[in-house]
Amino acid sequence: MKVAVVGATGLVGTKMIQVLQERKFPVTELIPVASEKSVGKEIAFAGKKYKVVGMQTAINMQPAVALFSAGGTTSLEWAPKFAAAGITVIDNSSAWRMDPDKPLVVPEINASVLTAADKIIANPNCSTIQMVVALNPLHKRYKIARIVVSTYQSVTGTGVKAVDQLQGERRKAFGENTAYPMAYKYPIDLNVIPQIDVFLDNGYTKEEMKMVKETCKIMRDDSIRVTATTVRIPVMGGHSESVNVEFEKEFELTEVKQILQAAPGVVVVDDPGQQAYPMPMDAHERDEVFVGRLRRDESQPRTLNAWIVSDNLRKGAATNAIQIAEYLAQQKMIK
Repeated sequence: MKVAVVGATGLVGTKMIQVLQERKFPVTELIPVASEKSVGKEIAFAGKKYKVVGMQTAINMQPAVALFSAGGTTSLEWAPKFAAAGITVIDNSSAWRMDPDKPLVVPEINASVLTAADKIIANPNCSTIQMVVALNPLHKRYKIARIVVSTYQSVTGTGVKAVDQLQGERRKAFGENTAYPMAYKYPIDLNVIPQIDVFLDNGYTKEEMKMVKETCKIMRDDSIRVTATTVRIPVMGGHSESVNVEFEKEFELTEVKQILQAAPGVVVVDDPGQQAYPMPMDAHERDEVFVGRLRRDESQPRTLNAWIVSDNLRKGAATNAIQIAEYLAQQKMIK
């Protein structure tokens, strides 16, 4: 199967290529796609080298599927052109997520909504993905009424420039005086920035409202109330979330753990006596969503506290997109 990766030289695009190889996706030809300045560069994949091409060239090469991670503006312009050529697009940007005609998919939850007619499929926000993977099994059993979530997000979610800023600030702290870019308005090392994406008129950031809206769409329940605070921290390896969940039905902690242990894509790490709980350093380069610090909220009834961690470049982006492609291939919707 011919597979295009649009944004192949970026953090997520690079990870997509890595995950395609690791998961042995049936790639007969890789088509790495990037901006004009990268055209002609070589990308290694499965023992071969493939030259980076531009957008129109990629369309002319007729891949079965195109994995997009090149930003919303690029997706809005080019995804319809790929789709018009009969190419299935799985898009990692926010461009199509809330379009009522485009499926927003986390395969463990709602892959069944996909049809062969879906030519643009949206990959959800990284923070939303890990939260719903953990909470959807509990929603099916107890029905979620309200979610309060605070995130602790890796600089890798911003991109290469943010990684370079963090590493540059670390080097400076140790006496090196090399130049580095500023991805953020403020220093990120030894700091926490309570803003991800731009502020909206309601005082929330765009990232926070993504979590609110996407959760309801993926879980197919508009009655779920969500409020979010998203925060950037000086970490690489994964996003963490403190989640407070109010259910409509009563629960027992023992059963909650059993449900999560049986849930696809979830690993429970929850042993306070051994100081065992999920951390980004343990989620790094893993595809699962890790859940721990499970405890009852003693301040109100039917409410659970949890700590959820996942590698934002993998399950939060690349792996989820490739799992969608795997489902499409299994269902013979792409060939």
